[in-house]
Amino acid sequence: MNRSEKVEAYFAEEHHYKKAIGILRDLALKTDLEETFKWLFPTYTLKNKNVLAICKFKNHFGIWFFNGVFLNDPHNVLENAQEGKTKAMRHWKFHSLEDINKTQVLGYIREAIENQKNNRVLVPSKSTKKVAVPELLAKKLDEDKKLKLAFNQMSDYKQKEFNEHIASAKQEKTKLRRLEKIIPMILRGEGLSDRYRQY
Repeated sequence: MNRSEKVEAYFAEEHHYKKAIGILRDLALKTDLEETFKWLFPTYTLKNKNVLAICKFKNHFGIWFFNGVFLNDPHNVLENAQEGKTKAMRHWKFHSLEDINKTQVLGYIREAIENQKNNRVLVPSKSTKKVAVPELLAKKLDEDKKLKLAFNQMSDYKQKEFNEHIASAKQEKTKLRRLEKIIPMILRGEGLSDRYRQY
């Protein structure tokens, strides 16, 4: 399935927010953003730079603004994607069709586009400090050449996340459970933070 087919499948899927996310899509497509599919969600870009994504979950749906930290947010609707970790991304969550004010949403989208055109983006600071690969993960990488190759092809940031995820577990059984969970993610080239949006 190519990206456009994945987008169509996402919006066609039967879901209690199906109509609502369709409205958000229509608003995004009224602009000069290009529609694609990244991180399991329809994503909207400008000159291949991520501007926003549309999401649906069990209890809410909404828009992620990748550099939402620069939005004026006159209606005080944006939330930090993950307090203490996320620097730039901001979420606008909705819980019903009636929550969508098309004029306001379009205003935020257009401001996000202007910010991208003016290169108002938060560049993550590069940390020179490398986190050691935990023993359990290191052993698994040595045993599986395909896994090791996939891990080594990941960015330093993604590697650091996986290392910290394993190392931060206090009990051995938790470390093993986490290791089992991240192996398929590494093989898919999917970073740990790509999944945090499931809340």
